[in-house]
Amino acid sequence: MGKSRISASMMCADLSNLTEVIKIFEEEGIDYLHVDVMDGEFVPNFGLGVDYIRGLRNLTNIPLDLHLMIKDPEYKLQWIGIKETDIVSIHYESTYQVQRALDWMKPFNCKRFLAINPATPICMLEEVLDYIDGINLLMVNPGFAGQKIVESTLKKAENIQKFLKENNKENIVVEVDGNITTENAKKLKNFGASIFVAGTSSIFRNSINDYKDNIKKLRNAIE
Repeated sequence: MGKSRISASMMCADLSNLTEVIKIFEEEGIDYLHVDVMDGEFVPNFGLGVDYIRGLRNLTNIPLDLHLMIKDPEYKLQWIGIKETDIVSIHYESTYQVQRALDWMKPFNCKRFLAINPATPICMLEEVLDYIDGINLLMVNPGFAGQKIVESTLKKAENIQKFLKENNKENIVVEVDGNITTENAKKLKNFGASIFVAGTSSIFRNSINDYKDNIKKLRNAIE
């Protein structure tokens, strides 16, 4: 299962006080900054782009957790400036050749994750287990912050843990993304998750003055 880590969802951060938010994250030992890149085609929303990613790298050395919700990601990887310290997730449904897309990520030496939507069957992972370092399990349908969890994904997380064990792939990391409240985080920790994407349901709740306490509460729930 490994050490539990927090990936702060930057889609939920207010740009007007971004420097202060980053300072809090550095002081509190946030492990990753989760960046939702959306093209308006693969998902019905536009999200954070290349210039935003470049700006974050100028602000902090916290590693990035790049969630690519874009069509045909393999042709766009070189635009992003991927670092070895990054996690990069692509979606199973975002390309006709998911194994090739994962292969094309290898030269960047980043952590390669495959993201699966709430309705994506677990069996779709089977043929690419040798090409991934982790699974990004979406607990909501991707595209918008602030959604409620799809209840069936809790059972799905438990089934993924069993699936990885059966295939002798327990070294593969499970990240969970979407409505990660402290209560949901506790359940998902027990189901094998070790990276928790934290947004408006946890660390970004209320004002910036609450962020430190919110981080501590989430960390206590997943330790």
